[in-house]
Amino acid sequence: MLKSLTKTLLGAALIGASFAPHAFAETTLNALFMAQAAYSEADVRAMTDAFAKANPDIKLNLEFVPYEGLHDKTVLAQGSGGGYDVVLFDVIWPAEYATNKVLVDVTSRITDEMKKGVLPGAWTTVQYDGKYYGMPWILDTKYLFYNKEILEKAGIKAPPKTWDELTEQAKTIKDKGLLATPIAWSWSQAEAAICDYTTLVSAYGGDFLKDGKPAFQTGGGLDALKYMVSSYASGLTNPNSKEFLEEDVRKVFENGDAAFALNWTYMYNMANDPKDSKVAGKVGVVPAPGVTGKSEASAVNGSMGLGITSASKHPDEAWKYITFMTSQATQNAYAKLSLPIWASSYEDPGVTKGQEELISAAKIGLAAMYPRPTTPKYQELSTALQQAIQESLLGQSSPEDALKSAADNSGL
Repeated sequence: MLKSLTKTLLGAALIGASFAPHAFAETTLNALFMAQAAYSEADVRAMTDAFAKANPDIKLNLEFVPYEGLHDKTVLAQGSGGGYDVVLFDVIWPAEYATNKVLVDVTSRITDEMKKGVLPGAWTTVQYDGKYYGMPWILDTKYLFYNKEILEKAGIKAPPKTWDELTEQAKTIKDKGLLATPIAWSWSQAEAAICDYTTLVSAYGGDFLKDGKPAFQTGGGLDALKYMVSSYASGLTNPNSKEFLEEDVRKVFENGDAAFALNWTYMYNMANDPKDSKVAGKVGVVPAPGVTGKSEASAVNGSMGLGITSASKHPDEAWKYITFMTSQATQNAYAKLSLPIWASSYEDPGVTKGQEELISAAKIGLAAMYPRPTTPKYQELSTALQQAIQESLLGQSSPEDALKSAADNSGL
């Protein structure tokens, strides 16, 4: 009798549980993002909240780290046998992540609609060896921002079209006593400096690698570093540029202390916000300049993607989250901080209104995007180049010797 009663009670409990609210299995995903440039932390959380409302059975834990910690955090989490389901990754990492099986190959998940709808150049962000390792999310390059008011006061009619013109205009501004150091760059010993250097390498028609071996120590690669050193030594570049990251450049520009600054898309709308910026309404933006006889504009591919880690136990749910975050609807809603990857978005007045000047620059800049080298040993190469740039700026080594040393220590 007791056994029969127990069975009845257990059966009733199970039936009750099956009809109880929230009885579905809740999946928890861990996602890693960066806490600087492009979308802000608040925006990523708002996008995620919208996803969670539409998918109540999927819970998200978000973690934000500075860009400089993103790569190592991703790789170390894999080594510990878990960690993240979804990670933000830079365009420079798919080679390494694919080779070391950090990210899952999602080629079979990419639909024809996605392939046709996304700008062709954006796909290079997530591809390696003919396969896809995620969805492009942040489509970005560095632009030349300028202070319209300062240029006007200096009698300069139009922003520079070449890097030499930039030097001349900065000298005019300095000579007229408008600013002591008119140019701001992000030349800290970090990836930021490599992005500025790559922009210049593209302008000078240089190569990072030829037949898999370093080639940046000659030709356009050497010319690019010589330009950086010359700009720094001339006093036209803010001397603190050697310690600046992109956020430092933004703050200097927004304070009215730079006539020119190289930075990512996100700075345009932030510098035009009167709540935080002293130069709101005076911000001009054009593609980064070219070099006479070699290029008309220059640009670095600074795009980023979202991928599923090979350690994830919930790849289907992770992909659902990624496709929501990279969807045209989500991207269009947040287009003031990062321009959409979807081609037809640029015909949407909701995307273009108020940032026509930026989009005009983007049409040239995004088409001119130059890649940093695609190699599984990218981190070693970047570290060697960062050191070469820093030593040259500080006068500890000539550009020729510094780049030769970087080539020798690049691991290639």
